[in-house]
Amino acid sequence: MPQPRQLATNPLAETLTVPDGLTATVPRQLVHRASVAETLLTGGTSTDTDRFTVFAQWPRAHQLHVSPDRSAYEPLLVAETVRQAGTLLAHTAYEVPLGHKFVLKEMRFSTHPEHLAVGSAPAELAIHITVSDIDRRGGRVAGFRYDADVRIGGERVATAHTAATWTSDAVYRRLRGGRSAATVSALPVPPGLPPAAVDRALPADVVLAPSGDPDRWRLRVDTAHAVFFDHPLDHVPGMLLLEAVRQAVSARTRNGRRTPVSFRTVFHQYAELDQPIWIEAADGREAHDADVQVVGQQGESTVFECEVGTEAA
Repeated sequence: MPQPRQLATNPLAETLTVPDGLTATVPRQLVHRASVAETLLTGGTSTDTDRFTVFAQWPRAHQLHVSPDRSAYEPLLVAETVRQAGTLLAHTAYEVPLGHKFVLKEMRFSTHPEHLAVGSAPAELAIHITVSDIDRRGGRVAGFRYDADVRIGGERVATAHTAATWTSDAVYRRLRGGRSAATVSALPVPPGLPPAAVDRALPADVVLAPSGDPDRWRLRVDTAHAVFFDHPLDHVPGMLLLEAVRQAVSARTRNGRRTPVSFRTVFHQYAELDQPIWIEAADGREAHDADVQVVGQQGESTVFECEVGTEAA
C-alpha cells in the first residue's frame, strides 16, 4: 500500500496528504495565492528537526515564468517557488496562523541555466529546505531564515536563502497606518519600454517605463496584472520588484545582452502603490561577484537593493 506524503505533525498537515503517484496542488491559501493555476507546490514532508522536502511542479508554459519561445524556465520561477515553500512551512510546520502577513526581508538565489530547459512534461521538483534563526514571540514563530536546494531529477537547478517575518493582521494594520487595498489606489500606468527591450513578448508584462536616462526607469504598477496581483494588495509585491530588476538588466545593453542568473536582494521597506518608484541600475561590485547593481527608490527612501550576476545571452 503506498504511503502518503505529509509535511509535519499538526492539524494542517492532513490537508497535504497525497498518495504516492498522484499529484495535486496544496491548498492555495497556504502559499498566499488566490489562483490555483499560480499555486506551484504539491506537497512535502519533514525529514528532521527544521529540515523538510517540499515538492513542486512547474508548467511548460506560463505568461511570465517560461521564456517566450517556451524553451526555458525563467530564474524568477525559482524565487516564486521558494517563496511559496517558506509560506507553506510557516503555516504547516510552525503553526503561523493563516491570517498572518508574510514580510519578505531578504532573498538570495543562484540558478544553473543549463538545467532549466523545459522538457516534454511539466518539471517535478524536490526542494530541500533547512530552517534556521527562528524568532519566537509570545509563544509563536514571528520569523525565520531558510536555505533551499532546488532539484529536478536529482540535478541541482538552484540554491536560495530567504529571510521572512510574520505579523498578525491587527499588528499589520497598525504598521500600515490605515493603508489597505481598499483605501489606496495605484498611480496611472505610464507607457512602457518595447517588450523586446526587456525580453518580454507582451506589452502588458513590461514593468519599466523610460525616463530619458538609459539607466533609470519608472516602475509600471498595473494592479490588473493577474500574476503580480493575483489578489488585491496594499503595496507593490516583491515579485514585481524582482521582475523590475530582471528587466532593468535586460534593458541595459551597453555591454551586450546579458541574462540574469543570480540575485541578492534586500527589501528595506514597503513599496507604496500611490507614489512613483524609480528603478536605477549601475555596474555591480566585483567584491560581491555582481555584474549589475539595481536599486529601487521611492521619494527619499531606498525600497530595495539587488546585486545581479549575469551570463551572456
